[in-house]
Amino acid sequence: MKTQALTLAALLAAQPLSAHANNNEALEQLRAEMRRLEQQHQAQLRRMEERINALQTEQARREPLETRAERPPAAGQPGSALQRFNPQLSVILDGRYYDDSADGHGAAAIGEAAGFHTGHGNHGHAHGHDLAPGFSLGETEIAFSASVDPYFDASLYLGISEDGDVAVEEAWAATRNLPAGLTLKGGKFLSGIGYNNSQHHHSWDFVDQNLAYRGLLGDHGLADTGLQLSWVPDWPWYTRFGVEALQGDHESFGALEGHDEKSGPRLGTAFVKFSPNLGYEHALQIGLFAAYSRQHQEAHEHGGHHELLDGDAWLAGTDWVYRYDAPHAYGQGDFKLQAEYLYRDKDLRIVEADDPAELGERHRARQDAFYLQGTYGIAPRWQLGARYSALGLRNEVGDEDLNDSRRASLALSFRPSEFSVLRLQLSRAKIATEHGDERFNQVFLQYQHSLGSHGAHSF
Repeated sequence: MKTQALTLAALLAAQPLSAHANNNEALEQLRAEMRRLEQQHQAQLRRMEERINALQTEQARREPLETRAERPPAAGQPGSALQRFNPQLSVILDGRYYDDSADGHGAAAIGEAAGFHTGHGNHGHAHGHDLAPGFSLGETEIAFSASVDPYFDASLYLGISEDGDVAVEEAWAATRNLPAGLTLKGGKFLSGIGYNNSQHHHSWDFVDQNLAYRGLLGDHGLADTGLQLSWVPDWPWYTRFGVEALQGDHESFGALEGHDEKSGPRLGTAFVKFSPNLGYEHALQIGLFAAYSRQHQEAHEHGGHHELLDGDAWLAGTDWVYRYDAPHAYGQGDFKLQAEYLYRDKDLRIVEADDPAELGERHRARQDAFYLQGTYGIAPRWQLGARYSALGLRNEVGDEDLNDSRRASLALSFRPSEFSVLRLQLSRAKIATEHGDERFNQVFLQYQHSLGSHGAHSF
């Protein structure tokens, strides 16, 4: 650090004060150098904290259980009473204005895209296709998180709809210091598959969910109750492996309609994420994932004719994220590019029908989707985003080959601080429905405010 400080001093002394252009160049160099030193310092602090945690874990392992039980936790440590009764608390408010050129039915049309409307409930959540023209209050998120003791972290996320309905988005506990880079999480949580799946709505760069997730995983992604085991090996580059055993009661993948339900867990996932070391300003993460549900049910209604289907389903995909952190203040010049591709295969048979002759008929669906989006900091606190998503490029449902749905969006976001966002989004959609393709425009206005502590977002 002394050598780095001398380098800064030398840069200061070397700048000719009389040349304004040179001064500007010198300032940019100094800012970049200070940013690099700060990142190095943060990395050193993280390594020291990891080393401290490892030593504490080793000490706890060797210490007799009786001694641990007799000794109260030190003041200020994660196990103290102060920490237990003072978790981090945040409340995120989300207000919107919406309109479209389809007489207000655009959002509903997206929720009924050909081949992807199953008729399942919303599991207590407000969906994007519930939007009506005019002003509305989106889900208000209340989050609690704390370190329970030296061994566990816990979090609780509640979503409150405009009508006052409360839904548990996440409620989980995770280990802190398992050996060999292992972490065990239990409860209800957002699955680790994909990239966008683990992001809460307030961290999105757009007002609404992309078409790929809307069609294959639902407006809120895959969230379920179960266990997750992840492993981060001690390798020169970041790699994370994970497997999950989930109960399997999800609105779009592993859905249930109450017919001869198998015992859980019914849904399993596996994922891997890899991030090479590209230096301080650049970051890349590549992911692969798969999921299998041994029971998936759907209820279909066709002109008063009822059918109930039962079978299994599997899903696979890949996600790619690149980030560039520019050496400027308040996000100016920052760039982020992300993309995901998903493929789903459902193999179902009719188990209930008004016409007994239909019982046992096979109903196979092979469908895929993708999205590509990017954001750029056009000025301090101002961000411009563009997104293109397609649903059903392959849309084979039974004997039908249905049309695909597509949508393009532009979003302009202004962030007065890290606790508030104002956003304008314009979208152009072509949605395949049972009555043909519908084309319409959408406009969104959004404001978000975060009250209380607000943890940093993941990669």
